[in-house]
Order: sequence, then C-alpha cells, then structure tokens
Amino acid sequence: MDPALDDARRRARAIRVIGFDIDGVLTDGRLWYGNDGGEAKAFHVHDGLGLKLLQQAGIATAVISARSSEAAQRRLQELGVAHVHLGVRDKLPVFQQIAWDLGFSWYETAYMGDDLPDLPILVRAHLAATVATAVPAVLDRCHWIAGRPAGAGAVREFAEFVLDAQGRLDALVSAWCGSTP
Repeated sequence: MDPALDDARRRARAIRVIGFDIDGVLTDGRLWYGNDGGEAKAFHVHDGLGLKLLQQAGIATAVISARSSEAAQRRLQELGVAHVHLGVRDKLPVFQQIAWDLGFSWYETAYMGDDLPDLPILVRAHLAATVATAVPAVLDRCHWIAGRPAGAGAVREFAEFVLDAQGRLDALVSAWCGSTP
C-alpha cells in the first residue's frame, strides 16, 4: 500500500466541490494564436465527461483561470459548469466564495492546478491535485498527481479517482451500460 495514495483517497471521500484551472490542466498549456489574432484551445472529450460525471454525482465543479477565453467559455458552458470565472488573477477569494456560497468548508474542497497562481488554493484545499508536468513548487504541495497528461485525460482521471474513493464510480459507469437483456 502507498501511504500517500491512501491519504489522497481518504481526503477524496470528503469532497463536495472541485475547482480546476484551464491552461495546463484542462488543456495542455499551449496557447494557440491565429493570424487574425484569435485564440484557440483544445479540450479532450474524456475530461469533459469527467466533469459531467462529477456533476451527476452531486459534486459542484468550478473553473477559475487567469486568462479570459471565448473558446474556454463556450466549452465550459456546453459542459454545464455553473461556476466559471475567467480573467481572474487572484483565484483564492473567488474559489473560497464559491465554496462558502454552496455551504462547504475547506474540508470539502479539492482543486486541480499546475502553476504558481494556483498555489494559494492548493495549499488550503483538503485535496490538492495536479498534473505530472506541473511546476516543482506545485508538485511538492499536492496530495495527488495525474498519470494522464494535462489536456488529455488528467481531469477525467482525477474525477474518477474522487468518485471511486466515494464509492460512486461503479454506479455512474453502470448507468452507461443501460439495461441488460
């Protein structure tokens, strides 16, 4: 048994709201600019379904990013993420307000980020998660690190980890199987 993984699993059982960064978590962190000055982002469908699974299980999802992005706004709206805050430099008060408004304490929060602007939340969240390509200061302070790459299933992996720890994943997967003959 891995004591660190056991600790992360124990922490995951209490989670009722999860916040996510965009660049470097929901995307691979690269910024794509077109000749017309427009910006494009690539989102993985597995991560999108991970967010939906969390919502189906009654876990609130929030996305907070320092960058404003029409592409991100559109994708998060498609996914039904109720708490989307883009262009936010100081993420901590925004995430804290979301949790408080929903009636949750820090004990019931998780956050997945990858860089220094995410640290104020990561060091307070009950379950701090990141991706393998996060900066060392973040890697050193997180309870859980995704094996899947940022923007390519890391969010889904984290969602399934939390749902499995809470004993909810099997029922959500079974619902996709439909009725048996």
